[in-house]
Amino acid sequence: MARPPASESARETRKNVLLDAAIALWLRHPERIPGVAEVAMAAKVAKGTIYLYFKSKEDLLLAAHERNTMIFFAALIKRASQPEAMTLDDMMRLTQRHIVDVPTFLPLATLVAGLMHKGITPESAQVFEQHMSERLSTAGALLCQQFKLPDAAHGVRLLMQSYALILGLWQLVGGERPMCTNEEIGAMLHPNYTLGLDDALRSLWYGMINRER
Repeated sequence: MARPPASESARETRKNVLLDAAIALWLRHPERIPGVAEVAMAAKVAKGTIYLYFKSKEDLLLAAHERNTMIFFAALIKRASQPEAMTLDDMMRLTQRHIVDVPTFLPLATLVAGLMHKGITPESAQVFEQHMSERLSTAGALLCQQFKLPDAAHGVRLLMQSYALILGLWQLVGGERPMCTNEEIGAMLHPNYTLGLDDALRSLWYGMINRER
């Protein structure tokens, strides 16, 4: 019977190898979720090894999405923890670098959103939501200090609204298969996703910050 490596660092390394294999397979065939046996073969491990870490093929993709979000939050928390005043430009750069410029972030976020109540095991979904709550709370409290918001809840709300805007706008006009295919309407929204997102995010943040002062 397969056993996980003894050390925490070795287990994390093994998990990342499995996630990398799952994402590589998914990118080749984005129309379907790679099976556990396929991932095991690509990662050169026994099929049973996958189940030491993940309960389903959908859980693999959820973990890959969480890895993406963890990198974003780590960068955001690091910057917001510095004594130098944080600016809106800092926030835009973090968003661009760790969300928009990461090829898998938004497509994977879209896929995972559709799997949260279909395929992903309830236990994994609960752990993911708990981790997200912890990161949001930490980041929200820091943003409250940096942007002089009334309380941490306002920082959390601003982050959640930003994420909804980033993902929703990408699904509408920025993805490979955008929901909005009408050229006239698309032009009114903004044909360039990155520029349109920057405008929309700045409006959201300016509105929240100025309203609460």
